[in-house]
Amino acid sequence: MPTFADHVIASLKASGVRRLYGLPGDSLNGLTDAIRRDGDVDWVHVRHEESAAFAAAAEAGLTGELTVCVGSCGPGNLHLVNGLFDAQRSRVPVLAIAAQIPAGEIGSGYFQETRPQELFADCSVYAEAVTSPEHGARVLEMAMRAAVERRGVAVVVVPGEIFLGRTGRDLAPTVVRPARTVVRPDDADLREAAALLNDGQKVTILAGAGAAGAHDDLVRLAETLKAPVVHALRGKEYVEYDNPYDVGMTGLLGFASGYKAIEEADTLLMLGTDFPYRQFYPRGAKVVQLDIRGEQIGRRTHVDLPLVGSVRDTLPALLPLLTVKSGRGHLDEALAHYARTRRSLDALAVNDRERTPIHPQFVARTLDRLADRDAVFTVDVGSPVVWAARYLTFNGHRRLLGSFNHGTMACALPHAVGAQAAYPGRQVVSLSGDGGLTMLLGELFTLRQNRLPAKIVVFNNGSLNFVELEMKAAGIVNYATELDNPRLAEVAAAVGLWARRVERPGDLEDALKGAFAHDGPALVEVMTARQELSVPPAVTVEQAKGFTLYAIRTILSGRGEELLDLVTTNVARRVLR
Repeated sequence: MPTFADHVIASLKASGVRRLYGLPGDSLNGLTDAIRRDGDVDWVHVRHEESAAFAAAAEAGLTGELTVCVGSCGPGNLHLVNGLFDAQRSRVPVLAIAAQIPAGEIGSGYFQETRPQELFADCSVYAEAVTSPEHGARVLEMAMRAAVERRGVAVVVVPGEIFLGRTGRDLAPTVVRPARTVVRPDDADLREAAALLNDGQKVTILAGAGAAGAHDDLVRLAETLKAPVVHALRGKEYVEYDNPYDVGMTGLLGFASGYKAIEEADTLLMLGTDFPYRQFYPRGAKVVQLDIRGEQIGRRTHVDLPLVGSVRDTLPALLPLLTVKSGRGHLDEALAHYARTRRSLDALAVNDRERTPIHPQFVARTLDRLADRDAVFTVDVGSPVVWAARYLTFNGHRRLLGSFNHGTMACALPHAVGAQAAYPGRQVVSLSGDGGLTMLLGELFTLRQNRLPAKIVVFNNGSLNFVELEMKAAGIVNYATELDNPRLAEVAAAVGLWARRVERPGDLEDALKGAFAHDGPALVEVMTARQELSVPPAVTVEQAKGFTLYAIRTILSGRGEELLDLVTTNVARRVLR
């Protein structure tokens, strides 16, 4: 008679799961032995449970299917928390199996005892403990269904001995697949939305990740309304490509053109986005917000008309109700501003073959040019995500993964692990910061051990670069942000990866081509400029004052050389152009 662990593995297989990410431990022995005996489900052995959760989140984000990570009791599953927060806030279906101490010892202060249901409550849509093999079968089904239908994290807590327990009867594997639904507003709300949009003289569309699968209808909508389309960061891969109405991104990482198109609108249509920064919304405009999650509507700005539904299901019903506009003044002005902004950004992405340190914009643009048509890019938070947002281009086949809602360091490398495990024949490129890479450096061993041919590009500027920028904007002298790194390419080579260190711009292309051609994991360490400002599209008075204070305090603290380097790197290169 099968064990509960056997039932778990059979149910995961029947539901489309092909691998589990984790580290073994004695409280997981029943489960890992069931995986060994089954032989059809892969065990992706990572070096830190946080990475297991990140990797599962990446796979779920790419495939839309349920993925699984595993942690042993106590510290083992506690390490999952940060990666699970990332998965939950990215709204991807992940099942976390958290082993627990022996059931009879719970509440006694036993070795490694924690309370996982309470610990995971804030980063899950479902978290329950199993009390017996029979109970476990029901909990497993409810957890899988919750993760898939609510698109979030579900946690099943299992005392180690229950994995080995017999169910008492033969149980058919649980099969959980997403239900197919159509969700759109009713006809009356659609007519009201159409009336508002038809009346608007300067309509702007702000589209996010919820616009996935609606690209062509979104372009038709923009043409009908003569509306510029601004994309949020998570919407970039779904909205930007083959879109003659796209005017860039807004927000802290965005473009001046995206900010301006929203600021000057008299009507804003929000499609599938919970864009968080309230200072970037227009003042006095009519706002229509469409979201599959009604509870998100109105969280960031006032909304005149809330609409609950998916963008993909709603636009085909809305389009026939709209009047084709003839006036293009607002659109043409936004497109012209975007063209100027794009030229300005592109001018920063060039580099004299000998001038060092290398401009990170140049690195991102070169990556964009050389990477495959269907490459998967993973990016660390901080400056790598800025350069990815501004210089990577998408085409409906490329994908972009990052911790865009949770905003955690060190996500790019473990996200690459999950992406490459899910698609072993696809090019996966991690844009890693030196701080992010070294935080979870052990996952280089994961690439080697699992023979995952991911390509890691490290922006090495010897600092926590984005933190320094935030300090400057607040008027604070940079402190405690220095990173005394070893030669990271040599570290990677010692691990067994193909590796190159690039110090001159003229060597970058050959190094990247070599990494991409290598049949295995590879790392390219690029020595990039530390004092490269990534200015947001709208600088507040407080930020301007803060930077002035930073300059004064830097000089008074005897670090004027740092300020001179900053000015030379940014102002001088723009004047020379």
